Amino acid sequence: MFTSPASIIENSCKITADALCKARILVVDDQPPNVLLLKKILSNAGYQQVTTTTDPHQVQPLHQTEAFDLILLDIHMPELDGFGVMELLRQDAGDDYVPILVLTASNDDETKNRALENGAKDFLSKPFNRIEALNRIRNMLEVRLLHNHLRQQNEQLGQMVQRRTAQVEATQLEIIHRLGRAAEFRDNETALHIIRMSKYAALVAKQAGFDDEMCNLVLNASPMHDIGKIGIPDYVLLKAGKLDAEEWKIMKGHCAIGARILSGHDSPLISLGSEIALNHHERWDGSGYPNGFSGEQIPIIARIVAIADVFDALTSSRPYKEAWPLEEALEEIRKSTGSHFDPAIAGHFFAILPKIIEVKERHQNQSKTDLDAAISTPYY
Repeated sequence: MFTSPASIIENSCKITADALCKARILVVDDQPPNVLLLKKILSNAGYQQVTTTTDPHQVQPLHQTEAFDLILLDIHMPELDGFGVMELLRQDAGDDYVPILVLTASNDDETKNRALENGAKDFLSKPFNRIEALNRIRNMLEVRLLHNHLRQQNEQLGQMVQRRTAQVEATQLEIIHRLGRAAEFRDNETALHIIRMSKYAALVAKQAGFDDEMCNLVLNASPMHDIGKIGIPDYVLLKAGKLDAEEWKIMKGHCAIGARILSGHDSPLISLGSEIALNHHERWDGSGYPNGFSGEQIPIIARIVAIADVFDALTSSRPYKEAWPLEEALEEIRKSTGSHFDPAIAGHFFAILPKIIEVKERHQNQSKTDLDAAISTPYY
């Protein structure tokens, strides 16, 4: 059942009498009569969870275990006074606060100011006035319980956002996989090609210093690099021989087509896919297409995908060519470094060559029915 954020906030503002009665309260005073008196006052008022101690050294471990909603703390105690207890509690507070009501027979400003500086929220003077004590305790508990409710609701809202974000990301990945499947119908090699090259690209990105989040984006966005081939006519895309000038012009249009298919969405995944689709055939020396970008004009992820794409294309069979032997393909990558490929990216590629070859061998003859699972597995 869906719970709206508005209803969560509305419900969080209601502090019931039952919740107040079940609030966890700790009474700390080295004088047993004071402890007994406060416990009796609280019990008679209906408070059901009252813990007491005359040993200030027990306050920190008790609070770590119970997370009290209110601590009634005496200031003047031997060995460890109330100020020392507050300092210990403050060390454990983190981003929360410790609800402390100070018990004191001292009404001087110095004591009160020091207590406030150490985290006290209110004061209760000795000897206790029962009505005043209960009012101050109730007021502090209402604030504390409201604070706790709001923290819980914020956590729920955060979890709701995480679930919705995960759903959106899952939908985006599903779209990517279905686009890959659609491309598979046009090009019999596409399925295995996108598995291998996307993993190559993610590995090179990792070697180049990108974090795991970005590497996973590369892994999931790079399969869309040739999605524009959906818009290329069969007589060009599936031609067994060499393309003529006009056919080659048509083929080069797949970059712009792919970018248009993936444009207009603010998702980092889809945006990166669009960027890769448009730029993965650009060359370091400016001789690529569609825009003739050179050097660092070319987005770095597109430079990474370019070397992954070409390596897999060289080592794979196509309707118009046989697969190159591994050493010949690597030699071609070396010769093209500085012209086709960014020298730094090529360096990262060769630095992890054993991992690249491992991926190539693992996904060389994999059934296309394993496309989704293979893309979704980690790149490392």
